[in-house]
Amino acid sequence: MTNVMSILLMGVFALIFLTLYGRIVYIQATGEIEGVELDEWADEKRTNTLSLDAERGRILDRTGMVLAYNQPTYRLYAIIDKNYSSHSAEPLHVTDPESTARQLAPLLNMEEKDVLSIFQKGLENGRFQVEFGNSGSQLTAEKKEEIEALGLPGIYFIRETRRFYPNGPLASHLIGFTQNQQEQEEGVMGIEKTYNEQLVGKDGFITYKHDKYAFKLLNPEEIVQKPENGADIYLTIDQKIQTFLEDAMTQVEEEYEPEQMMAIVMDPKTGKILAMANRPTFDPNERKNIVNWYNDVISHPIEPGSTMKIFTLAAAIDAGVYNGEDTYQSGSYKISENAQTIHDHRREGWGVITYNEGVQRSSNVGFAKLVWEKLGTEEFLEYLHAFHFDQKTGIDIDGERTGTLLYRYPIEKVTTAFGQGTTVTAIQLMKAATAIANDGKMMKPYVVEEIVDPEHGEILKQNKPVVAGEPIRAETARAVKDLLETVITSEHGTGRPYRLEDYTVAGKTGTAQIPDPESGGYMTGKENYIFSFLGMAPKEDPELMMYVAVKQPNLSPQEYGPEPVSYIFKTVMENSLHYLNVNPDKENTGTVSDAFVMPDYTGKTVQELKDVLESQNIKTAVIGNGDTIQKVIPEKGTDLYSGSFAFILTDGEPVMPDLTGWSLRQVLMFGELFQLKIEHMGNGYVVKQNIPGGNKIQNNQYLIIQLEPPGADETESGENIDKEGQDEEAEASVQAQ
Repeated sequence: MTNVMSILLMGVFALIFLTLYGRIVYIQATGEIEGVELDEWADEKRTNTLSLDAERGRILDRTGMVLAYNQPTYRLYAIIDKNYSSHSAEPLHVTDPESTARQLAPLLNMEEKDVLSIFQKGLENGRFQVEFGNSGSQLTAEKKEEIEALGLPGIYFIRETRRFYPNGPLASHLIGFTQNQQEQEEGVMGIEKTYNEQLVGKDGFITYKHDKYAFKLLNPEEIVQKPENGADIYLTIDQKIQTFLEDAMTQVEEEYEPEQMMAIVMDPKTGKILAMANRPTFDPNERKNIVNWYNDVISHPIEPGSTMKIFTLAAAIDAGVYNGEDTYQSGSYKISENAQTIHDHRREGWGVITYNEGVQRSSNVGFAKLVWEKLGTEEFLEYLHAFHFDQKTGIDIDGERTGTLLYRYPIEKVTTAFGQGTTVTAIQLMKAATAIANDGKMMKPYVVEEIVDPEHGEILKQNKPVVAGEPIRAETARAVKDLLETVITSEHGTGRPYRLEDYTVAGKTGTAQIPDPESGGYMTGKENYIFSFLGMAPKEDPELMMYVAVKQPNLSPQEYGPEPVSYIFKTVMENSLHYLNVNPDKENTGTVSDAFVMPDYTGKTVQELKDVLESQNIKTAVIGNGDTIQKVIPEKGTDLYSGSFAFILTDGEPVMPDLTGWSLRQVLMFGELFQLKIEHMGNGYVVKQNIPGGNKIQNNQYLIIQLEPPGADETESGENIDKEGQDEEAEASVQAQ
C-alpha cells in the first residue's frame, strides 16, 4: 500500500513538474502569457515617457505689450525611500526628516509639525515620495532658489506653468482666463476661450529606458518629439488707451458706486476696438468673486435711450425728409386720438421750436414726429435693418447677443425712434455709428489684429477692415455730424458737459429708463437710469469714437446723471487723442484754426520766443530762472494751434512752477519733461499741488495734483444744462392717456 501511494505521489509530482516545465518552455518559445507579449511588457516597464508640454500662446496688444502669458512655476516633492540613494555617493533622499521639516516650513508658510507629519506618514506607508499640497505648488523661481540654497537632500522640483495676466483686471472680460481641465489648460471666457485651439499648441514627449530606480540605462534608446507651441494673438486693443479707460472707470466706480458700467473705444475708420471694459470687473489671476461672467459690451442688450436718435436723424436726412428749420409744438404728442401720449423730458416743452433745436434739446416729440409724419415707420424700419440693428455685428469673439427690434404696434414703432422699447447692445450701436463717422461706410468691429507663429514669425491669420454696409450717403453722414456737434456746442445742447478742451466733438447723450419687472413699467427716481453718451472726435474727420454707459450711479443732490459719464468720456478721449498724436482742431472759441509750426529757438532768449508764441495766442510756461533757451516742448516742427501750450526750459536751475489753473494734459506734458510720476484727483483744472511752486525739481518725484471744474458761474450753468439733459426719457416719455 505504501509503495502504491509513493508511486502515485511521484506520478502527481511528475505531472505537475512536466506541466510547469511545459509552460516555461511554451512561454520561452512564444514570449507570451495570456495574450501579453513579454518583450513588449518588459519594454514598457523599462520605458519612461514624459510629456513635453506645449507653451500656450501669448495674448498681446497691438503694440506688442503682453497681456497674457505662461509664467513658469514649480511643484515641490521629496523622495523619502532610502533605496534611491543606493547607487550614489551622496544621499538622494531625505535623510533627516526633522531637520528638513524645520528648514522647509517657513519657506512654505507651513507649520513645522505639519511638514514633519507628511514625512512620517509617507514613511509609515512605504511611499517612494511625498508632496506638500497647495503650499508646495505654484512656487516662484525665487522661492525655488531659496529652497535649493538650503542644500537639503531628497528635495526636488517639477517645472509647471500657470497663466499670468500682468495687468490684472485690465480688459479682463475681453481677454478672459484659463483653468485646468483634465490636466490641460482650457480657455473659459473671452479671447482665451474663443481662440483656445490656436493658443494651446500640440504637446511633445520624450521616452527612454531606465532601471527600477528610474535611472537612465547606458543605452536609453531616447526618443524626443518637440512640442509645437501655441500661436501668439495680437489684439487691436491698445494697452495705453485701455489703461486710460480702466483708470477713469475705476475712479467713477469708487465715487459713484454704479450698478453697472460699460465702455468701448473704437477706430471708426477700420472697426478696430482700441479699448473695451465693464464694471463690475475681476482679476483673472485670482478669479475671486466674479459677479458678472458676461462681456456686457457685446452680450447685454439695453434700451439705448436717446443715443438711438442718431440713427433716426440719419434716416430722415438720408431720405430727404428732414428740414431743420421747420417748426413743431414741443412738450407732448399723440400719433392718434386713442394712442398713448409721448412727452418731452420737460413735460411742458419749450413752445414752438425748430427741429434743429429739437435735436439739441433731445426732444422725444420731435423725433416721434419725424418718423410718424415725415419718414414713415416702414421706411424707418428699412434704415434700422440697413444699420444692422436686427443682427449680430460679427465681432470676432464668442458671446455676442443681439437686441430686439420692438416693432409690432404703432406706438412701438414711434418709441423706437427715441430709444425706448427696442433694445440693442453697445457694440451694435458702435458698429452703426461708424457709418456716421466714416462717410456712410459702416465697418465691422474686430478685436484680433493677427495670429502669429511665435517660432517662425509667420502670420497665420490677419484681420483687415471690412465694410459691412453703406446705410447712408456720405453727405448724410457729414450733415449728421454737423448737427451732433451742436448738441455739444449749442446753448440748448444736452451734450455740453462732454466738450473737450482741444478737440471738436459730435455726439449724443442718452438717458434710458430701466424696466421694472414688479410693476411692468419703468423704475422711477433720478438715479434709476442708464446714463450714456456716444461721441466721436475730431468732428470733421473722427479718429476715435467712444460709447459709455453708467447704470444707476449714486448721485449727490446737486448731480443729475452726466457727471460720471462725461468724466469717463472726456478723460479717455482727450488723453487718447493726444497719445495718438492727433492734432487739436479747436481754439478757445471752439473753431478750427490754422497751424503754427514750432520753430527752433534753442540757444535764443526766452523773451524772444515768448513774444512769437504769444502773438499766435499760444500760452507758455517758463521753467527755470535762466535767460537762454535750452529746450522747448513741443519740439521744433510740431504743429500748434491757437490756445495751445508750450514749455520753455531755460539754462537756469529748474524749479516747480505754480500749476494753479493748468489742465491735466498740461501737467502730463510737464511731467514727461522731468520724468515726474503724476497722480491726480478730480476733474478740471489744478487747484492744489503737493510740491510747492519754487521748489527744486527732482527726476522721478511724485507730483500729486487736485483738479476741480471751472468757476462757480460756469458750474452753475453746466448744472442747469445737466439737469435738463439728464431726463431725455426720464419723465415717462410714453404715458397712457
